[in-house]
Amino acid sequence: MVAVHLQDNGGGIPEKHRERVFEPFFTTKDVGKGTGQGLAIVHSVIVKTHSGRLWFDVDKGVGTTFHALLPVATSSPDFKNECNPVAVNVGE
Repeated sequence: MVAVHLQDNGGGIPEKHRERVFEPFFTTKDVGKGTGQGLAIVHSVIVKTHSGRLWFDVDKGVGTTFHALLPVATSSPDFKNECNPVAVNVGE
């Protein structure tokens, strides 16, 4: 499996919205400012198309971390099932 973890510092997703974040067309933005399709599409691609997993953890007042696990496909008989974490900082 390939693991991807994305963390923000936006204060965390409010509890009242957590059950709905992957629903198509769910948005907390004003009319005309968001379509509510982004996380629904991500969920569909990772979970339905690639049989992966997608979830998030909230650190209230600090931020949200999204976690994705995707299966690795290989045709190489020498493939080793290893996980080598790589940290990437974006926007610092």
